[in-house]
Amino acid sequence: MIVTLIIICEVAFWVLLAAGLALRYLARMPRTGAAVLLCEPLLEVVLLIVTAVDLRAGAEPDWKHGLAAVYIGFTVTHGHYMITWADGHFLHRFAGGPPPVKRPRYGMPRAVHEWKMTARAVGGAAIAAVLLQLAIWYVGDAGQTESLRMWQQKMGLVSVISVLIALSYTVWPKRKPAKAAEGEEGDRTAPSASPGGRR
Repeated sequence: MIVTLIIICEVAFWVLLAAGLALRYLARMPRTGAAVLLCEPLLEVVLLIVTAVDLRAGAEPDWKHGLAAVYIGFTVTHGHYMITWADGHFLHRFAGGPPPVKRPRYGMPRAVHEWKMTARAVGGAAIAAVLLQLAIWYVGDAGQTESLRMWQQKMGLVSVISVLIALSYTVWPKRKPAKAAEGEEGDRTAPSASPGGRR
């Protein structure tokens, strides 16, 4: 049941996102669209309640309950980011808005972007770890919570890997390919053509 509910929550997230943006930009109903988008957090609340009820009913904690905690944690930290990304693309595509800002690809701007993504990943892992710990305390039986502790260890590993990735972009910034850099330099230095330019 928990896995099925996670899938339902994920599908509902994108359905609500599409519906909210369509109401905002296509139907010209910004308030209604915003109200639909504000329903997104309710999905995580429902999943949290159902997971707690399942444990309270005597279900043995296993990987499904751990997965629910992880899903909630990462949805909390990445949900708004995804909504903002989709909103920018929808605004540009259907409402004549400016093109979405592309993520930086090179140099320190890319490193800063990676640190921001790392902050989201670490935040999601931390929220998941807290929810897992609450479940461990709630169950109270160390013999039944091994799978939950395993999920906590995985969250620690996710955090370490995320930090290492961001650190690699800081220590070894990704550079533009030589041809691309030369092309941009040529565009800046090439003289502009003008009538009568020949002598």
